[in-house]
Amino acid sequence: MKLKGKVAMVTGGASGMGRAMALAFAREGANLAIGSLTRKTGKTISGEITNLLDPQAIDQVKGEIEGLGVSCLAMELDVTSSASVAEFVRRTVEGFGRIDILANAAGMTCEQKIDGHDDALWQRVLDVNLTGTFRCIKGVLPIMKKNKWGRIVNIASTAANVGGATNGAYCAAKAGVVGLTRCVALEGAEFGISANAICPAWVNTSFGRQWMGDIANTDRVSADAKIQEIVNSYPQKRLISPEEVGNLALFLALDETFGVSGQDITISGAGMW
Repeated sequence: MKLKGKVAMVTGGASGMGRAMALAFAREGANLAIGSLTRKTGKTISGEITNLLDPQAIDQVKGEIEGLGVSCLAMELDVTSSASVAEFVRRTVEGFGRIDILANAAGMTCEQKIDGHDDALWQRVLDVNLTGTFRCIKGVLPIMKKNKWGRIVNIASTAANVGGATNGAYCAAKAGVVGLTRCVALEGAEFGISANAICPAWVNTSFGRQWMGDIANTDRVSADAKIQEIVNSYPQKRLISPEEVGNLALFLALDETFGVSGQDITISGAGMW
């Protein structure tokens, strides 16, 4: 139980990579606070690709986590709202007295070329993926600095280092997450805080499949055909599992890996995108 007594806060924690990270932390004894956007309060704009959950999904994951013998706070979270992020931090500290680990998994995307890109959609992608990550880090850093211990894990993407013809906003946002991570690692070093970015390729999540389905519609092929095409493009002939991302996040959260900081770590099955 290498994280026993620690408290982990996970954005996007009720699905996909966020859920996988939360469960990985819980298995090692950490208490959890998870926040996700649901259909109850979430708002979207035309053209965005996002995974709005049923409200009960948060409670379901809370039950999974508590079934591992730890405590869990679960709530609605909108990372584009400073007030929502502040409330998430406040309730976590109120409930557990501390925050030791922050894992940022909340995200969304769109498929548009730069030529003709909708301005509002561009701003939305950056606000969720990059500024949302900044808001959450800003909220927990004073707590981690005071405690002289902290681990921050940000979900970036292979898109941070590889361009996509119709993914300018997403690539820019995720590249920004990598740059932000390096700055946080430097700021936190003297306080026992590490910060790293995980850069996955296509991950087998509901959001990933929704995104691949959107691309399939544009290409006028079936979703299954598009997914198989992507699978075939990888040397390992498979999608990355969310559990692989969760296990990597767990590794980065340990005492023993404090020296790993300021890094963007690719998990792609030897693929590029």
